[in-house]
Amino acid sequence: MAQIASTTKNVLVVAGDPSGDLHAARLIKALEEKDPEICVTSIGGVRMREVSTHFIYNLVSVGAVGFAEPFKNFFLWLKLIRLVRRYLEEKKPACVIAVDFYGFNHQILGLAAHRKIPAYYYISPQVWASRPGRAKAIARLTKEIFVIFPFEEAIYAKAGGRAKFLGHPLLDIIPEEPAKKPAGEPLRIGLLPGSRRSELERHLPLFVQAFYKIKSVHADAKGYVFAVPEFPDEKLLPMLADAWPGAEEEIEIVRESDYAVRGTLDFAFTASGTATLENALLGVPMLVAYKMPRFTYEIAKRVITVPYISLVNVLLKRPAVKELIQEKATVDQLSQEAFSVLNNPSKAEAMRRDYKAVRAMLGEKGVAARAAERIAAVLK
Repeated sequence: MAQIASTTKNVLVVAGDPSGDLHAARLIKALEEKDPEICVTSIGGVRMREVSTHFIYNLVSVGAVGFAEPFKNFFLWLKLIRLVRRYLEEKKPACVIAVDFYGFNHQILGLAAHRKIPAYYYISPQVWASRPGRAKAIARLTKEIFVIFPFEEAIYAKAGGRAKFLGHPLLDIIPEEPAKKPAGEPLRIGLLPGSRRSELERHLPLFVQAFYKIKSVHADAKGYVFAVPEFPDEKLLPMLADAWPGAEEEIEIVRESDYAVRGTLDFAFTASGTATLENALLGVPMLVAYKMPRFTYEIAKRVITVPYISLVNVLLKRPAVKELIQEKATVDQLSQEAFSVLNNPSKAEAMRRDYKAVRAMLGEKGVAARAAERIAAVLK
């Protein structure tokens, strides 16, 4: 592990998925702007590596998600936990910041609590969706929890935690006035199959084939698959080719941080997750589809306590966007729903009105800066 200079302002930040990596990186930058003396050591992804003083491991590239997949990385996790234990004992950081990724981070929080190192949770797990007992564990192990939806404050307060809603961090990233497609341009269809290999393997063929159903009617339609830096073209192009002959040449791969292309989409096939909320803030009509291994699905049915998988529907408490899960997620079902929106401008406009209601629930910009201010104030 890299040598770390002794300082009373060492901070450890841990994230394990692309979304957490993105938001953690912005929080790290905000912390360093608040106090240049802060020394950040992190476990996360490529975005966190760019802004951290020291970087331990690219956990995001492992892509462990769901109920079964983390067991495949047991020995790696054990190794990382040992590294973190040593770091905590040798450097005695001023605080630990966990960013989502509860399966790994609750162990890190336990290590910190055992050593009386204060911990913060930035973007806490969605305990209201499944396994609500986690709220008590998080409340017990943290100094403060920065939640991303206003109703989460009460959940953690009931569990004995100190929670603060500072707004949703996507507001710091999504442009207030997204770019729009010029009038008269061909249809633009987005494919957002997820960020992990397992999600891509399940969703990309489905989304690509649904896109070509649209293209059979709208021959000039353009397809865009949105990818993360962790999944390079040399891995993605063969998957496109396998999904449809010539797709690797016809469908454009997009990696962007400014949402310049995404905001111009007429419709998006979207895997459940943060992407659904991004689409809503950009005003992009969509459907949400998700498939998972049978074992994972059977467990999920028993532990998930909300009726929807899309954050838009969860927040609105009604099916504002179509959800197709497991066997219902077929090429025919996806294409039919896409046509029902593309051929009905009033349906697309109603969806955008619902999106505005979602936006009103999420607070104001400056989320990372407000969180950094609260943390930095304690480090002085």
